[in-house]
Amino acid sequence: MQRAAGGRRVTAMMVPPTAADLRSLERNVLLVDFRAVPPVRPRIAEADAAGVAAHGRLRHAAFVEDQGLFAGGDRDGADDDPRTVVLVARAPDGTVLGGVRLGPADPGGPDVGWWTGSRLVVAPGAPAGTAAALVTAACARAESAGVLRFDATVQQRVAPLFARLGWHATGTADLGGAPHVTVTWPVGRLAALAAATKAPLGGLLAGLDLGGPGFVGDDGAPVPGTDVVAACDAILPSLVERDPEWAGWCGVLVNVNDLAAMGATPVGLLDAVAARDASFAARVLTGLRAASAAWGVPVLGGHTQLGVPAALSVTALGRTDRPVPAASGRPGHTVSLTADLGGGWRRGGTGTQWDSTTGRAPAELRLLGSVVARTAPAAAKDVSMAGVVGTLGMLAEASGCGAVLDVAAVPRPAEATVGDWLTCFPGTAFLTADAPGRAVAAAGPATSAACGELVPGSGVSLRWPDGSLTPALPGAVTGLGPSGVPQARKPRSPHSISTGGSA
Repeated sequence: MQRAAGGRRVTAMMVPPTAADLRSLERNVLLVDFRAVPPVRPRIAEADAAGVAAHGRLRHAAFVEDQGLFAGGDRDGADDDPRTVVLVARAPDGTVLGGVRLGPADPGGPDVGWWTGSRLVVAPGAPAGTAAALVTAACARAESAGVLRFDATVQQRVAPLFARLGWHATGTADLGGAPHVTVTWPVGRLAALAAATKAPLGGLLAGLDLGGPGFVGDDGAPVPGTDVVAACDAILPSLVERDPEWAGWCGVLVNVNDLAAMGATPVGLLDAVAARDASFAARVLTGLRAASAAWGVPVLGGHTQLGVPAALSVTALGRTDRPVPAASGRPGHTVSLTADLGGGWRRGGTGTQWDSTTGRAPAELRLLGSVVARTAPAAAKDVSMAGVVGTLGMLAEASGCGAVLDVAAVPRPAEATVGDWLTCFPGTAFLTADAPGRAVAAAGPATSAACGELVPGSGVSLRWPDGSLTPALPGAVTGLGPSGVPQARKPRSPHSISTGGSA
């Protein structure tokens, strides 16, 4: 290396340092760690009895003693409701730094998926961000409980905090002589499911004559010039891999439901099975064979392929000379849900897959499957991947209107939260729309209830016990648009359906 020294050029050779040189450097270098010391963040968790008591002391000191918002004490019915949850923020040594309370809006009443948060308090000297962490944790906890509406009434001075965290202001109130703001947390579960499962359909299927006038977007497709209705469904490959027998059963179930929603009687099935080997294919076909026998619908033929990733799709054929469309609903029509509430969550599918059918007798399955045909409503759809709310949105979209769902009136099994029930695959469930006062036919083991109405506009809103409406789906679900007026269909000879096929 060359360097200037006193105006002369000096050439110096770099000599690698010896081990002794390095040891000398280690003794003489001051080692400094310039990394910032991370702040101590409180740990948020559901409170035990001691945590609940500590939260009670903090809130009494703040709301009763310091602020005078309550006279004598701030306890109310929510403190006595066993469903009430208290979350606390703890310091590393276990000291409770703050807490928040949340639970059903009607303490002691039925849980309809409407919760409120309250008694948010933070101890003096708690780390910055403790209140925000508690609010964020409360939102997550509420949504995990299947809540679809989460409200709070907060002091005006802390309303900006809630706004920064994404809450929406809905009004004002005066509590204890202090100005408050009512806020709600936007639970997007329903809209997210509809967007993920159905929103791309309009663009993908543009230009196809889906079912003909009056049947665009229906569960099945009337075959022109016949009394035949065809339906086709594929089972998610992940489900086929995880639970092949159940996948085979569902391949029949979802197609029979599609035909039933149009008032058609099933006459036969075609299946396409793909599997890595014959043993796995046999498991899929075991479930399909059992379901075929349970509903009394023969497998007419199909296709089997081995040495490939697992997949299953089934096509079903049915007959009716008066198919029920989804498109004939009108504003003012009553919406009813008919659902089999028996059974329980499928193993591995808690919150997403309700199994009400594997324990039913064939006569029960067939009676339930004929409820739409015997009711002959103006419009109908079976509840599928988009859940109750998404399916109602599709029926309303096809009919060129919007819908309101009365959450508390929806038939629901006790084991399912409102959020799970309105977004899961419910086994067998049908939505019907008809003139007010027209009853749904007896559906055997199922429960039917009027739980909403079709209205002008678009999208789906939820109606709560206090009469208020909250948006669930902001507009069209599929983008396929209104379906138009169904065309009269000519009945066909009962001997004109081919029952051949090759396995």
